[in-house]
Amino acid sequence: MADGANAILVRRRRREQTAGPRTTRWTRGNRSSAVLAAVFTLAQLALVRPVLGLGWDEIVYVSQVTSHHPAAFFSAPRSRGVSLLVAPVASWSPSVPLLRVYLALLSGLALYLALRAWRGLFPTRVLLGGGALFASLWLTLFYGPQAMPNYWVAIGALISVGCFLRIGAERSSPRTLWGLAAGGALMAWMRPTDAVYVAVPLLVLALVRRHWRLLLVLAAGLAAGVVPWVIEAYLSHGGLGARLAEASRIQGGLGWQIAVDDQLRSLGGRALCRPCTGSMPTPLVTFWWFTLPVLVGLALVVAARARRLERTLVPLACATTAALPYLFMIGYAAPRFLQPAYALLAIPVADALWHLVRGPGGSWRPVAAPLVALVLAGHLAAQLAVLDGAVSRNTESRRDWGRTADALHRLGVRPPCLLTGHEAIPIGYYTGCSSGATSGNNENITVAGVLRTADRLPVAHLAPAGGTPPRYARSWPAHRISDLDVRVAPGP
Repeated sequence: MADGANAILVRRRRREQTAGPRTTRWTRGNRSSAVLAAVFTLAQLALVRPVLGLGWDEIVYVSQVTSHHPAAFFSAPRSRGVSLLVAPVASWSPSVPLLRVYLALLSGLALYLALRAWRGLFPTRVLLGGGALFASLWLTLFYGPQAMPNYWVAIGALISVGCFLRIGAERSSPRTLWGLAAGGALMAWMRPTDAVYVAVPLLVLALVRRHWRLLLVLAAGLAAGVVPWVIEAYLSHGGLGARLAEASRIQGGLGWQIAVDDQLRSLGGRALCRPCTGSMPTPLVTFWWFTLPVLVGLALVVAARARRLERTLVPLACATTAALPYLFMIGYAAPRFLQPAYALLAIPVADALWHLVRGPGGSWRPVAAPLVALVLAGHLAAQLAVLDGAVSRNTESRRDWGRTADALHRLGVRPPCLLTGHEAIPIGYYTGCSSGATSGNNENITVAGVLRTADRLPVAHLAPAGGTPPRYARSWPAHRISDLDVRVAPGP
């Protein structure tokens, strides 16, 4: 009996001694990830400015859950995930700075959780390097505190792929399974089609390996996000096929279209490149894009030598399927479209960079280390310069909407009211009016409906200066506001 008790104590002590250093490593890794997430949050608040007004797409999402602004038209490609995300603040407060702070804090926490999903798959330094590479891109900093879906698809992709690999590496636990489902649901709530593209390699791999539990959990997570979108398709868009067709039409028709050069142009800080004309950004801005394939190839070599090829191949495959539709299936570009691909590429790329700067014994390579550090410093400087330009341009354009709203108020166009025509959605939000369109992607009212509204509420039509107004507004008194011709319907 005593010998048996002693043996149990010996085994327990050995387990504690073995677990001690490992637990310490996990604690340090979690603390480092938390510091990175905190720096990311503070950088957003310092560089993007909480006073930045809401943009066009943000207005559409936020207005769905506010009581202080009419809801803007919600077109077929959009999903309700962002509206749900901002509802805890936007549903009761009109404060944009408060919303920005809330989203910055939430995006920092999300980055921390996404990196935790990968623990044990790569060394902590690789995970931190990958997180820093993704977080320091100008588009990640710019869109982190904004009410937009793409950053959250990227976070969901990181969580899903990380949990998938941990389950495959026999590190599964109930929390990991829940993480896999939650990552899939987050992607699908934000952008259902993007979620499917990201998840295709995971679903195929689970099916080929007959890992039915993994397949079921991932499919259930995706379904949790997709089903509300499908239900809405039948309630408001005439069915799933009709909604998909309408979404394709709004995006210019999905099909074989090369948008690689458009994406390159958008790297210079253009939020939307449609049509995408003009010169390319400087090589300093686009250099990192051309180094990605080289670093990905090196990451594969490093992974093969370390006998962990799958942990690199799977995120690369998901990044590829996530990027393909935005590089070869639409005729325009926005840098945020590729955020999920950049997030998934960041960890293998960080693995390759660490291999370049550290020798087999862990010592720094005397030539490669300072060279890589210099290149990364130049890359960061370029990203911050692009970010500053993007913030300045967007701040000014959104202030223009506010100034136009003030001028409309002076003309008597006050809530409740209706705006139609050029940029009616954003200017309508800043004015406090509903927005309407009789044609185009945001068509939601008829000419007869506009005229009926004008009989009881203030109504104004907006057109670019010198533009031709629609027939129903030609007789309305005209006013010039900045670069707009505004025609206000005679009072009821």
